[in-house]
Amino acid sequence: MLTRVCLTSIRRPILAQITDKPSPADIITNTIIDKLESGVRPWVKPWRPGVGGRPLRATGDPYKGINCFWLWLCAEGAGYNSRTWMTYKQAQALGGQVREGERSQIAIFYKSYSKTVESVVTGDTTDEMRRVLRSYAVFNCDQIDGLSPDFYTSPVSIVPPADALPERAQRFLDALPATVHMRGDRAFYDCTADTITMPPVELFSTRAYHAATLAHEAGHWTGHPDRLDRTFGKRFGDDAYAFEELCAEMTSALLGADLGLPTSHMDDHAAYIGSWLKVLRKDSRAIMTAAAKAEAAAGYLLRAAGLDASAEPEEQIREAA
Repeated sequence: MLTRVCLTSIRRPILAQITDKPSPADIITNTIIDKLESGVRPWVKPWRPGVGGRPLRATGDPYKGINCFWLWLCAEGAGYNSRTWMTYKQAQALGGQVREGERSQIAIFYKSYSKTVESVVTGDTTDEMRRVLRSYAVFNCDQIDGLSPDFYTSPVSIVPPADALPERAQRFLDALPATVHMRGDRAFYDCTADTITMPPVELFSTRAYHAATLAHEAGHWTGHPDRLDRTFGKRFGDDAYAFEELCAEMTSALLGADLGLPTSHMDDHAAYIGSWLKVLRKDSRAIMTAAAKAEAAAGYLLRAAGLDASAEPEEQIREAA
């Protein structure tokens, strides 16, 4: 016997279940967590500021709360120099036009509303004020053409540092085979993209500090699976990232000694000291491992740049590790 199926009776999945979007809070929180897990603290700037100050609205009023941190993070990631953000309609009202293909970011606000609720005990009704999180799309002025020049001008005057790098250090930077993006105001290595992002040299007090910071990030770059394949998770567990930071700092110190660069540029990493002490107290050979890994990384970088390396023989490095 044939069974007839009424197509109109078949329930389709609810659209919200198919296109379930993360909330504004989820978007912001998850992005910040990703940054923290990759070693980037969005609220810390260890060098002199370039564009400085809070993000601004089209009216010139500063953003506050999480919008401040969030838009800092967005501007850093995209390399924007302007502090000002505005909606599409605000840009048009000011004579500007968002360039085709530019992507917006969200800014958030709380919308208040009144809701009548009934007491389950007495049955009486009362009006309660509630707040719900909402978001709207904004663009940085660097994404918009035709605005007043004031929107594009950095409020902080910056000039390139006047010092010159030692000749050997300059040769190292010129020959470094890593992909380095000069933008934003954060220094970090992205293992997934296998790229280093560095603030422009103008944001540093000296060229030597800029080079030393790049040497630190290059230390992380050597740990990629296609190079030295440096991992510590099995041995150091939750302290693996802090230990990787220790190796990168020691790599930078070795390179600094060889290239004539300062080694005191990363003093904002005090947050890692507790983790380092914890590791070293548990494992008396940990510092030797870190030194051996740093020696291998420094040697790898010097050889990759075509400079003579003073690293220990590979057999000794493996033995110490």
